[in-house]
Amino acid sequence: MPIDQKPIPLWVAPTLERCLSSMGRLSKPQASLLTPKNIEILNLEYNIASRIVVSKDILFSIVKPRKTVEIILPDSKTIRGPRNAPVNDFLQILQTPDLPLIVGAIVNGELRELTFPIKMDSRVQPITMADTDGMRIYRRSLTMLLELAFHQLYPQAYLTVDHSVYSGGYYCQVSRRPPLSEDELKHLEGRMRQIVNENLPITRSEIPIEEAKSYFASIGAEDMVNLLAYRQKPYVTLYEISGFRDYHHGYMVPSTGYLKWFGLTPTNHGFTLQFPRRHAPNQLLPLPNYPKLLEAFRQYGDWLDRLGIANVAALNESIQAKRTTEVILVSEALHEQHVSNIASMILSRREKVRVILIAGPSSSGKTTFSKRLSVQLLARGLPPFPLEMDNYFVDRDKTPLDENGHYDFESINALNWGRLEQDLTKLISGQEVQIPKYDFKNGRSVPGDTIQLSENHIIILEGIHGLNPKIFQSIAEGCIFRIYVSALTQLNLDRHNRISTTDTRLIRRIVRDSRERGYGALQTIQHWESVRRGEKRYIFPYQNNADIMFNSALVYELSALKPLVEPLLRQVPFGTPEYIEAKRLLAFLEWFLPIESDLVPDNSILREFMGNSILQDFKLWTNRQNV
Repeated sequence: MPIDQKPIPLWVAPTLERCLSSMGRLSKPQASLLTPKNIEILNLEYNIASRIVVSKDILFSIVKPRKTVEIILPDSKTIRGPRNAPVNDFLQILQTPDLPLIVGAIVNGELRELTFPIKMDSRVQPITMADTDGMRIYRRSLTMLLELAFHQLYPQAYLTVDHSVYSGGYYCQVSRRPPLSEDELKHLEGRMRQIVNENLPITRSEIPIEEAKSYFASIGAEDMVNLLAYRQKPYVTLYEISGFRDYHHGYMVPSTGYLKWFGLTPTNHGFTLQFPRRHAPNQLLPLPNYPKLLEAFRQYGDWLDRLGIANVAALNESIQAKRTTEVILVSEALHEQHVSNIASMILSRREKVRVILIAGPSSSGKTTFSKRLSVQLLARGLPPFPLEMDNYFVDRDKTPLDENGHYDFESINALNWGRLEQDLTKLISGQEVQIPKYDFKNGRSVPGDTIQLSENHIIILEGIHGLNPKIFQSIAEGCIFRIYVSALTQLNLDRHNRISTTDTRLIRRIVRDSRERGYGALQTIQHWESVRRGEKRYIFPYQNNADIMFNSALVYELSALKPLVEPLLRQVPFGTPEYIEAKRLLAFLEWFLPIESDLVPDNSILREFMGNSILQDFKLWTNRQNV
């Protein structure tokens, strides 16, 4: 007879309540009641679908599944709800207007969409627009919203999402029709907002590769058809809004109603899709003018045209066609040509230029670029003198702290700018200067070499603050030539899935840290956020102050780095925050065919990260007192 159809003795009730919760510690009076005879009553007479075991006053039992499940938040708060309900339903209780929008969740150590069903008790961490993964989800969804609206208004035209803008945005271009006018851009933005107000669901489906190829061929997306030829899995995940489908590399929000913050701004024959940054997730930052950055991307686009490689599928086709050596050699020749052109620009200003400032974010290849530029200057009769900015760190006890109480070595106040500017002025005028040497082990500045330069020398100074207008104000402007170096990748998966410049640099750094410092990928990923924070504060806002930009990206580099970085990423343990990032990078690298590292030239910028660079021990200074 079912338990709910038979009266339960009073002695059974408290014990049974604990039994049905699957496990409980019993008091001595309760434990004394659980004699073999009484257990038999619970198991048989009351028809409990369980087998009760008592061990050391702890009751264990197998019970029927509950109709509810619980999620445990990082602060140990618990939310209960129906089994199989989407995680979004659980997390809505946490969402308030003053908090960043929740757009995803980490469920039992895995990043999930908000539509993910909770089938069992789980540990859940909400992911908001203030988180890196959350902002990726938002940007990706916003891109598809733009695609849908553009397709509805201009079905015969092509939209290309080109590259990122540091203030928060993607530069976009249209083809198969003239650039959009301001009125057309306003109309496009208006249609996007209509779709947001309709709050249309964004659905996800997995379909066979051949079916996906047929679909993309039917809408003229040949770049996606070609890319799918290199898909390693038998299926591909597509997203759909109101009948419009596309592939996007990563998760989405559940519906268009989430996508409230965006703007479209005309930009240099194209437009910028603006979105918020993580530190201000519900507002758009002013869009700066960035003509030099656009020119750097335009130049790289020309390089890709010369190589005949417009996207990752075309790169893979070149590798399969045994054109790898050609692609590498031409790519490296284009790099060297640009370095040579920069050296010629400096030569043309020889009467004034005495200092070259080189700045750029982490893993841009600044060191190799500086040495290759030095070689080109030497070939033109201009002897360079490298001055290491790191020797001008202030003593450790004077180093500023960040918001977490850690030393902020990337702060502009971590360097003794007054001393550096004074030494530069004296060196330019031909005076003898004893430059400092920084003792990193003890965190103190100690006396270094005594230097006196001739009037022919050009000082090369590499550091992240080189483009900040607050420094070197006492030095005549014409004396300084500023260069911004970064891996400004423009090779994309297809027209709508761009390759992040940040991902390229992170992969470079993981490979280098493993080889030079013995760090695992976990450690590099762990520190990457603080590195990125410094870049956003001290580098990106000043990139347009450069006289010239050097794009250190190489079209083939992710194929060359893939065999080196994949084993490192696979070592990141499950359950760590870094595992989610490692898993994302591994999934991204699946699209690339590998190439052998032996094919990379020994003076390539990639060698700075892969090792065996011929420039590693190249030095211009040999401790002579007079150069």
